[in-house]
Formats: sequence, structure tokens, C-alpha cells
Amino acid sequence: MTTINELYFEKVMTAIILIFLIVLSFLLLKPILLSIIFGLILAFVFTPVYQWFYKKTNSKNLSASIIIAVLILAIFLSIWFLTPILITQSFKIFQATLQIDFVSTLKGIFPGFFSSPQFSNQISSVFSSFLINTSNSITNSLTNMLLNLPALSMQILVVLFTFFFVLRDQEQISDYIKSLLPFPKEVENKLFKYSSEITKSVLYGQVIIGIIQGLVAGIGFFIFGVPNALFLTLLAAIMGILPILGTPIVWAPVAIYMFIAGNNTGGWGIVVFGVISSTIDNILRPLFIARRTSISSAIILISMIGGLFFFGLLGFVIGPLVIAYLLIILELYRKKPTGLIIHEDSKK
Repeated sequence: MTTINELYFEKVMTAIILIFLIVLSFLLLKPILLSIIFGLILAFVFTPVYQWFYKKTNSKNLSASIIIAVLILAIFLSIWFLTPILITQSFKIFQATLQIDFVSTLKGIFPGFFSSPQFSNQISSVFSSFLINTSNSITNSLTNMLLNLPALSMQILVVLFTFFFVLRDQEQISDYIKSLLPFPKEVENKLFKYSSEITKSVLYGQVIIGIIQGLVAGIGFFIFGVPNALFLTLLAAIMGILPILGTPIVWAPVAIYMFIAGNNTGGWGIVVFGVISSTIDNILRPLFIARRTSISSAIILISMIGGLFFFGLLGFVIGPLVIAYLLIILELYRKKPTGLIIHEDSKK
């Protein structure tokens, strides 16, 4: 007959072995963890598309395969055609920036601060060093990307495999995760419901809409002949994702540049498209997410910055999700509705 001490010993040993295997698995998956997370995010984003294909084909494998094939083709064509143009335009903008006399411009705005020639020379040196370091950093990043192409290919393969299997087996994965959670059934359902709503809020309400805003501003850049429009469109899409800042940080200087260059029609055209891009989220946001699941812009901005430092570029998405899930757990723990962080707060 098993004694209490033996049962206790078995539980302790089981816990130790489990913890050891979890730590070992984490270390094993650590090099590809971000790729796995990115695959999960893609699966969540493309779930509505997958469900539409599944209704038409009635085949999980075929539906997931079609989405994967279209995504790979779109990425390959984008890289093949757009990368050379982006590299060329980024270097043109960098060269043009080097020719700008920032000190003279600042002297005109703040003459008192730049009355000393020594101070003006120091500021000019700081600007030059910043631009050179930025250029070197970008060049080194591109060089490292080319040198690490085999490893990058493996990471992309992990993303695609994760994307495919999570997309195809999402119901089984969801049931398995629920079976592991130490919560009552009611809490489990609330947790999954709130998690889904928050994920939609971050991915659709912040990332997807931000990219759309950048594209709308970019259409104005192309229509009115703004130099290096593709690079500026990419920059506007990135700024559109960031709360509070938004696309005006890109299209406003472009409009000013057009006015200074004497192109008043182009300047006003950029302003019109810029205002549309900055306000379009008020129309699109209710279509993507429920009013009660908008997250505070302050929380999103802080978590994006923290995510950027910790995860890199992917942290723009992972950071807000991590913080949002933490606050959901805290609210469920307090057994109150998730009203702490959920409210309507559109980007300005």
C-alpha cells in the first residue's frame, strides 16, 4: 500500500521532471520562438480567410495550403520587385538629408541658442554623426541579413509550418490549451473570449488599420509626384501603426516640402490625403472591433516601445499582446469585468 510519503515524493519528482522538461524545451525553442509567435499571429489574422476557403472546399489541408501558397507568392513578388526600389530610394533620401543645413534652419528658428559659433559647430557635428551612424547601422543590418540567409530561410520555414498547422488544427489546439488551464469552465470561456477580442483589437485595430492609413497617405504621394514615394509610404505605414504619432509625422513634412517647392496643388493634395489617412480609423475601427475592446493608446505605445527593445521589430505586435493578456488575467483574478483597460481611445 502506498504511503503518504511515497505519494508526496512522486508528486515532487513529477513536478521537478516537468519543470526540467519545460525549461529544456524553452531553451530548445528559444532560437525560433519569435518565428513560432509570428506564425501564430499570421494564423490568427488569416483565420477568417481560412474559414471562407474551408466552406468552399470542405478540406482543411487544401484551404490552409491555398493561403500559404498565395502568401508565399505575394511575399516573393514584393521582395523581388520592391526591395531594389526601396534600397535606391532610401539612399537617395539619405544623400538628400546630408545636404540639408540643419544648423542654419535651427538658427532661423532659435537665433538665441545658436549665437555661439562653437555651439553651432557642435550641433552640426552631432547631426552628421547621427546620420552616418544611422547609415552604417542600416548597411550593417542588410549585410548581416545576407550573410545569415541560410538561418533566415530556416526561420521563415518555421513560420510557414507553424502558420499552416495552427491554421488547420486551431480547434484541437484550442481544446488542448483549455484542458491545461487551472480555471473553471466559465473562467476559461471568458479568458478565451477576452483574449480573442484583445488580439483583434491590437492586430486589426492598431496594426492593420495603421498600415491602411499609411497606404492611403502613400496613394497621395504617388498621385502628386512626391519623390521617393514608395519609401515614404512604407515609413507612413510604420508610423500609422504607432499610437498617438500616426501618419501626420510623415505626410505633414512632405506637404510642407511641396509648398516650399512651389507645388501648391501637390501640397494641398497631400494634405487632403493625409487628413483622410488620419481620420479613416474612425470609420474602419468599428468595422473590425467592438467598441468596448479598444485599448488605451498609452498602454499600446508603452508596450510597443518595450516590445521593440525586447523582441525587435516584431515587438510592435507582441508587446501590446503580452501586456493586454496580463491585464486580462489580473481582471479575471479580481473576478470583475475587464473594464480596467478597455475603452474607446482612438489615435489622434
